[in-house]
Amino acid sequence: MGELRFLTAGESHGKGLTIIVEGMPAGVPLTEEYLEVDMRRRQGGYGRGGRQQIERDRAEVMSGVRRGLTLGSPIALWVQNRDWENWHEVMAVEPRDEPVKRVTRLRPGHADLAGTQKYLQDDVRQILERASARETAARVAMGGVARALLDPFGIAVHSHTVTIGAVEAPPLGERADWAAIDASPVRCHDAATAERMVAAIDASREAGDTIGGIFEVIATGAPIGLGSHVQWDRRLSGQLCQAVGSIHAIKGVEIGGGFALAGMPGSMVHDVILPPDRWDGRPWRRASNNAGGIEGGMTNGEAVVVRAAIKPIATLPKPLPSVDLATGEPVQAHYERSDICVVPAAGVIGESMVAMVLAAAMLEKFGGDHLDETMRNYRAYLETIGPRDVER
Repeated sequence: MGELRFLTAGESHGKGLTIIVEGMPAGVPLTEEYLEVDMRRRQGGYGRGGRQQIERDRAEVMSGVRRGLTLGSPIALWVQNRDWENWHEVMAVEPRDEPVKRVTRLRPGHADLAGTQKYLQDDVRQILERASARETAARVAMGGVARALLDPFGIAVHSHTVTIGAVEAPPLGERADWAAIDASPVRCHDAATAERMVAAIDASREAGDTIGGIFEVIATGAPIGLGSHVQWDRRLSGQLCQAVGSIHAIKGVEIGGGFALAGMPGSMVHDVILPPDRWDGRPWRRASNNAGGIEGGMTNGEAVVVRAAIKPIATLPKPLPSVDLATGEPVQAHYERSDICVVPAAGVIGESMVAMVLAAAMLEKFGGDHLDETMRNYRAYLETIGPRDVER
């Protein structure tokens, strides 16, 4: 098996988004209906803009699957942009004689300025179309493919909203009701906190502003030993931070207790290893999970916990002062239809990136050309873990 990887292509107002997932073994159950669940979840959440009423995202499988099972060949997915009919002239692929209106008012906090300078462009639309978070629809489609591989191994990936603005939810607890979280307008487990989060979003909308927050992704069922300590790029902690940190507008990623652990004594930080008489169906258990399931760049058998901070959206209804790209004169920043808050949806995108990292790690350690081969390797490995001198 080769490396599991994915690529996306497409612009925010182009014809659609293309996704290629390469390295999936044959025999993995996968349908468009399965992918649709997360595509729909990404479009939800209080504070989303008008684009979500236009689009009804569906990932169409173009290749790599036959009769509900992957073939082992590259999987191609297509997500149509239903708003294309309103943009086919502006975003036309073929040359046009008539000039197109340029976007030149730069937005602070977006890719506008850096992108136009890097790629020598005089129209911000050349940058903003690909820099747009519309690309995350492609990532969620990809994440569904990764989940399809994780499912047979009992690995589940969920998320919830921790904060929106200054409103913070109480600790999640050990038994989360994920269905109830998804039913919440802000994907928060606590109803009273959810009401205050909604109020904070409303206040931002009324002020012509946007608001950010923090989401947490929790993956359960990953075995001990994914990733490695032997090289920097094989550490699973680094891969998770890179994957989640690559999501649009993410400005901070932490694993487990994260930054809070820096202010605590080691005796309160490190997760005590419980003796064999405390097993509970698993060969190793911990008294806590401050490490977020990762030690030395490897999974340790506990839940993998990744938390990310997403800044407020850069496109403000009440634009900030800025500069015109063409003239250098002071102007108000460009405004184009946008969201007020994307924290609930960002959690779903975070799930997709974590799922991809874990799926790649599973194939790196147990990979075969067919799911059955991968499963045999996985089960054989489980027979080897546990105290070395205890007869199993």
